[in-house]
Amino acid sequence: MNTLVDFGSAIKALKEGKRVARIGWNDNGMFVFMRPADTCKLTQVLGFKSLPNCFKDYLELENQPITTENEPDVTFNAYLCMKAADGSIVNGWLASQTDILAEDWVILTKNIEL
Repeated sequence: MNTLVDFGSAIKALKEGKRVARIGWNDNGMFVFMRPADTCKLTQVLGFKSLPNCFKDYLELENQPITTENEPDVTFNAYLCMKAADGSIVNGWLASQTDILAEDWVILTKNIEL
């Protein structure tokens, strides 16, 4: 059985690249992980399917003309994600007050089972 930890310890584990879950999430295969910060070239970002066209259009217009010499980097900050019960990924997962105060967090190893 895994040791139960508080939210502060869970956050520390996330920053170390580990996955965490609440003990009650076990049946659903849910867990939280941190997507690390990343920096990409503008032309690479313009090809991302995960960003809306309105944002890509803004970036493109703000950085004209785009040349090899002046192509800016776009920085994405780190954020938390959750693997939801339906298998989807929730980007920008936010902990509830119950999650923050809970002391039933577990740090997951390679196995999903708690």
